[in-house]
Amino acid sequence: MLSSDESLRGVVHGKVIQLETEIGLPDGQEVTVSVPPLPAKRDASGEGLRRSAGAWSDDPDGLDAYLEDNRRARQLDPPGIEP
Repeated sequence: MLSSDESLRGVVHGKVIQLETEIGLPDGQEVTVSVPPLPAKRDASGEGLRRSAGAWSDDPDGLDAYLEDNRRARQLDPPGIEP
């Protein structure tokens, strides 16, 4: 049985909260519910960078080739410093 100060996790589906675990109360039992929202999930590592890559996000090999071409071009003709 659930103690009065125990916290449970669940997912909201409209007006229904689906709990992750069985709590042992009969169907139709009235309860009091406190609903402090959990912090938002953070993106998987690097996901924000992938989303910000725009057109390159689904072509990492093309991006690598583009960056390598720029590196080579700068080595051949480095940008000058304006006085």
